[in-house]
Amino acid sequence: MSVRSGPFRLRVYGDNACFTRPEMKVERVSYEVMTPSAARGILEAILWKPAIRWEILQIDVLKPIRWESIRRNEVGSIISAQTAQTAMKRGRGSLGICIEDARQQRAGLLLRDVGYVIHAYFEMTKKAGPEDSVTKFEQMFIRRSQNGQCYHRPYFGCREFPVHFEFIPQNAPTVRSIDLSKDLGWMLYDIDYSREEPMPQFFYARLQAGSLNLREVEVRS
Repeated sequence: MSVRSGPFRLRVYGDNACFTRPEMKVERVSYEVMTPSAARGILEAILWKPAIRWEILQIDVLKPIRWESIRRNEVGSIISAQTAQTAMKRGRGSLGICIEDARQQRAGLLLRDVGYVIHAYFEMTKKAGPEDSVTKFEQMFIRRSQNGQCYHRPYFGCREFPVHFEFIPQNAPTVRSIDLSKDLGWMLYDIDYSREEPMPQFFYARLQAGSLNLREVEVRS
């Protein structure tokens, strides 16, 4: 039985995106291009099962890289789990947050009018059961992406930037990417949860003729 699907292409687009650079700390500054982990998150929003894991092959940039600067209000504190548990045990407690006291104004450097094509496939995992097969999940993904179905609305880095998506059949012509080649520097690849403490993974990203090739990247923690 095959343990790997054929390649898929998914066109995604939206008004804004923010793929936050972790080195910028509290300020929301986006990478110039969508990260592999953000692309995988979009695919998982359409089809996620314990039996499969998505792998990103390539990201094509369809629109020129444009920026937009904004300021927005955020809440700078959260209710701790211990406080919530105590309130549940006692049947009473203060679980509210005063927005006026916890408000923080932060700057954000976002991408605007974005569009990409995600090239990806999925692999079967050890959690796949005897009734699971590559063909089954291939047909599920095609059907769901063509019908606009998703478990939750996919987003470009932040939930306030929703993604519109469109399945591209295998026999459809190639979607033209922008004519831009440049080094993007170190970019977040994914988060490794196999260790005791989750560790971010990075790779050196290069845009070639508008495409970010992820097939043979060297990942570093």
